[in-house]
Amino acid sequence: MTIDTSDFRNGMGLVVDNDVYQLVEFQHVKPGKGGAFVRTRLRNVKSGSVLEKTFRAGEKFQRAHLERKPMQYLYSTGSEFFFMDMESYEQLSMQASEVGSGAKYLKEGTEVAVLIHNDRVMGVDLPITMELAVVETDPGLRGDTASGGSKPATLETGAVVQVPLFINVGDVLKVDTRTDAYLGRARTA
Repeated sequence: MTIDTSDFRNGMGLVVDNDVYQLVEFQHVKPGKGGAFVRTRLRNVKSGSVLEKTFRAGEKFQRAHLERKPMQYLYSTGSEFFFMDMESYEQLSMQASEVGSGAKYLKEGTEVAVLIHNDRVMGVDLPITMELAVVETDPGLRGDTASGGSKPATLETGAVVQVPLFINVGDVLKVDTRTDAYLGRARTA
């Protein structure tokens, strides 16, 4: 199915340069001079990398139908990740390269959407935010505030994010899985 830039919707699948991308966000721009264009942020479904690209208004694309199958992350052994279908209880194994950069946020029991295109598993769509406990960071100092700087913190899944100075080991943080950004404390230790 062929679509153009006026059909764009967040989450839509597109084929760009022979790769399957998911549209993260887009903005139609009509400058005073010249033709209209569309700024986009596209996430490569296979690798998880984000690409910012600009298209002319009305440019045509092949739509990629992405089936989103709800699954639960079970465990990993080295570079292999195991998921369970929430309806049939069948298990699916994926290599780390197929899971993409979101693998660092996978915690046992996490519900994810496995993306399937033409009966091929393309990747994993994580929840936008996750609550994860801090297992290692420099100790917070009395009087540190949210605007006073940042430090690295290792989360229970092994991911490292920048956090404010007042965060301590044991705090549970809310983290944006798309941008690796600290959003706030979910609760303290």
